[in-house]
Amino acid sequence: MGFILMYDMTNEESFNAVQDWSTQIKTYSWDNAQVLLVGNKCDMEDERVVASERGRQLSEQLGFEHFEASAKDNINVKQTFERLVDIICERMSDSLDNNDPTVTGSKQGPQLSEQPQRSTQDCAC
Repeated sequence: MGFILMYDMTNEESFNAVQDWSTQIKTYSWDNAQVLLVGNKCDMEDERVVASERGRQLSEQLGFEHFEASAKDNINVKQTFERLVDIICERMSDSLDNNDPTVTGSKQGPQLSEQPQRSTQDCAC
């Protein structure tokens, strides 16, 4: 599972909300959820209120990778999604190698076998 947590680089309130959204993701998603922090509107440099360094510092604090992008001008959009997919695939591969049930969805309980189990009770058919 992956999330792109995006803030508007021209809006301080949007940046300040990242911490709350991060908490929500960590609280209500799977333990292995992968998150990228993305500052949007990098094409609007004249209106920027959130410095690149602040975004990078917050991403390090939260343990996320950081990108700056522009949906309008298609800057780093593809790269952001590709990186998220790469991170998810790397995590799944590592977890499958270690038989991590949080990735495979395995739960303790009945397991499928090649042969169906026969009932020990008499059948009335």
